[in-house]
Amino acid sequence: TRYYLSSARLSAAAFAKAVRGHWAIENGLHWVLDTTFREDEARARKDHGPENLAIIRKLALNVLKTARPTISIRRKRKRSGWSDAFARSVIGQMR
Repeated sequence: TRYYLSSARLSAAAFAKAVRGHWAIENGLHWVLDTTFREDEARARKDHGPENLAIIRKLALNVLKTARPTISIRRKRKRSGWSDAFARSVIGQMR
């Protein structure tokens, strides 16, 4: 059982759509950041460090998503670390 609080008066179908929309964002962005970039394990806690690192992670994620769509993000990230040529090919696909 899940409970939600909302001031909006929605039909059951509209409410279900809103909940699914929220979880689509969670699964599409935050889950990837947590698993691939281990964002939850980050130790930056002072000043602007956490915000700056979050921006860099999201930028890197967007670059990896657009480059070579047939390869997983995790694999592209690993191969970019192993091969400068592959990293250049990923960065070269930025628009």
